[in-house]
Amino acid sequence: MAKMLYSATMSLDGFITGPGGDMSWLTPYLGPNSMADRLVGRVGAILAGRRSFGGDDPHRGDPEREGKAFGGGWDGPQFVLTHRPPPAPVPGVTFVGDLGTAVAEARRAAGDRYVNVIGADVARQCLAAGMLDEVLVFVAPVMLGDGVRLFDRPGGAAVALELVEQGRAPLATGLHYRVAG
Repeated sequence: MAKMLYSATMSLDGFITGPGGDMSWLTPYLGPNSMADRLVGRVGAILAGRRSFGGDDPHRGDPEREGKAFGGGWDGPQFVLTHRPPPAPVPGVTFVGDLGTAVAEARRAAGDRYVNVIGADVARQCLAAGMLDEVLVFVAPVMLGDGVRLFDRPGGAAVALELVEQGRAPLATGLHYRVAG
């Protein structure tokens, strides 16, 4: 069965978007990264939150890559967790109203590959429900000072992680963890 993997690139101070959901900060840090390249080949489906799905794009202005998963490096089934689906269907995207159904459908579609979780709130919900298996974070050498945090659960308990792999690339350091227990 598919594993649930939360992946994101974050600033050194812990943000995955800048203020107002700005993703333009990420553009200079997109580049050769063997861990990221391997990940793309292992993703069978994407589960994203509505804010991430409809949000800013670090490839904005690049007609070859804008609006495409992993900048066009991946194609497959996408599931968006939302209570506000768009009025018109989006090809290749299924909008789902509850977490359990979204995870089950994404896992089924992914087969034995990863369901890549995109979006801090969806990842937090998956973790709280005991559905998140792994976390892969690429740390970019920049501090944003504000935005959406990688993980935010005020008053929540610590989450133990076990290191699976770490890697260095010219533009970001990768840290791959398994959620412990």
